[in-house]
Amino acid sequence: MPKHEFFVDMTCEGCSNAVTRVLQKLGGVQFDIDLPNKKVCIDSEHNVDTLLETLKKTGKNASYIGEKSAQ
Repeated sequence: MPKHEFFVDMTCEGCSNAVTRVLQKLGGVQFDIDLPNKKVCIDSEHNVDTLLETLKKTGKNASYIGEKSAQ
């Protein structure tokens, strides 16, 4: 599954909980939230536009950083 990295303007636990909620609602995703660096890494077959629109449902600024290589 492709792994995508997004910037999401999260400032607190509530923000990261909102991200968790919208991604779980979308389904078909595995993700890691890096709150201090305001990054969300998502493993998903969904396309980037769908993922970005989903993240924007939190009301936070969100942008696509790029594909993350498997480490």
